[in-house]
Amino acid sequence: MALDFKKEYKEFYLPGKQPQIVDVPRMQYVAVRGQGDPNEAGGAWQQAVAVLYAVAYTLKMSSRSDYQIAGFFDYVVPPLEGFWWQEGIAGVDLTDKSSFNWIAVIRMPDFVSRDDFNWAVETASAKKKMDCSAAEYLTIDEGLCVQIMHTGPYDEEPASIQLMNTFLEANGYVTDIGGNRRHHEIYLSDPRRLAPEKWKTVIRYPIRKC
Repeated sequence: MALDFKKEYKEFYLPGKQPQIVDVPRMQYVAVRGQGDPNEAGGAWQQAVAVLYAVAYTLKMSSRSDYQIAGFFDYVVPPLEGFWWQEGIAGVDLTDKSSFNWIAVIRMPDFVSRDDFNWAVETASAKKKMDCSAAEYLTIDEGLCVQIMHTGPYDEEPASIQLMNTFLEANGYVTDIGGNRRHHEIYLSDPRRLAPEKWKTVIRYPIRKC
């Protein structure tokens, strides 16, 4: 049976509707960096997502090719994620999406090496007839974070973020956004197939003790 990261590691992908603290280990990703409004039709975000899935599925299907990855096991491609920030802002301002900086990512299993990743980028570019050179091999160690499951449109996320802030204040923590520690979202729903009120998004913030 294919390993499903969401089910195997529920503590990182399926939090409840109330804030919880989690210590997130080092993970590796296929990543594409960019700027701008993610809702722009045909824009940089959508192009980045296409590259991510092309490379991610090339890695997943590698066992059916002549290229064999050491330690490979079958798995479900993990969900799309995004790290977001804006210059001069702690957190995010959803009213000014054009000023977003972001890193779009999809998690890779630990058995994927840099050489395996480079093979996947080259193979995806050739087979999909698209330029996947923007993809990079990225490792992130988030450490101590607070997270919550947000249900509903992305523009309603501030209500869930406020729940996290209230929880942190009551428990002696503060957000620790800055540098490489960023607003993080994990997208568990396909917005093309579900009404906005049913979208499920994990919102995660780095934290520290007061």
